[in-house]
Amino acid sequence: MKAFVIGNAALDETVSVDDFPRPGASIFGQALSQDLGGKGVNQAVAMARTGLACHLIAAVGQDARGREIAARLAAQPVMAQLIALPGVATDNSIILMAGHGENAVITTRAAAGAMTPDHAIAALEKAAQGDLLVLQGNLGAATTGAALRAARTRGMRTALNPSPMQDYVAELWPLVDCAFVNEDEAAMLGGDAALLAQGVAEVVLTLGARGAALVRPGARIDAPASPCVVVDTTGAGDCFMAVALASAALRGAPLDARALRHAAIAAAWTVGRAGTVSAFPDTGAMRAILAGD
Repeated sequence: MKAFVIGNAALDETVSVDDFPRPGASIFGQALSQDLGGKGVNQAVAMARTGLACHLIAAVGQDARGREIAARLAAQPVMAQLIALPGVATDNSIILMAGHGENAVITTRAAAGAMTPDHAIAALEKAAQGDLLVLQGNLGAATTGAALRAARTRGMRTALNPSPMQDYVAELWPLVDCAFVNEDEAAMLGGDAALLAQGVAEVVLTLGARGAALVRPGARIDAPASPCVVVDTTGAGDCFMAVALASAALRGAPLDARALRHAAIAAAWTVGRAGTVSAFPDTGAMRAILAGD
């Protein structure tokens, strides 16, 4: 089985602030890190570190930032295909990290938004029945829809985290097997029951310090969070989603309580360290996490 992640690639610039600024305010900050990021990259790298064969397809510009992303990805176990688009700036993210451990993320999407339906369909040419397609909310409506429909045609399983939220997502839920949403996203979408009613087969709710829940029609599995000291929450949700999906896939099983426990441990590891991809468990740590019950 293989996973195909179609999404964005970015460089993350993290700045520490005492608290998020109010409109019109000027505040001091401290530069913390520059790291490989973007939700597509985050999920693909975390998934590849578990040992699951993972292909990343993302767009970058023909610029220095795009070349740096390519160089950094070359050191990761993911099979990356970066589409270098002329006249487009590579995406980046500015992350404000508040003193209480929460963050706010501002992400550009010029490159991600420039990916076309043809790019998405071509990315799945080597996919087979039973493979996994993973998407986020950075791509355009036509491209996301094309990817999901191509996956359906090939008999793939589909997973979507609709962040950043875009209006078009409501039309695509019948093509999604598993939706990963946090509490705020779930509320914006009408709740897990509404998602199931629109055709999603199962919903994973991430609940922060209260853990996570896997919801299917008539059934719910709750899993606690793994204790940790919060340093930086950036990328923790992406790591959770990637590890949950990989844990189940590597065992040839559906998503289950064990997958949620593995994901919670990996997310806690991430939250306890500064950075994005650099904060994820490495391949050795992932192997140890997935060996547990």
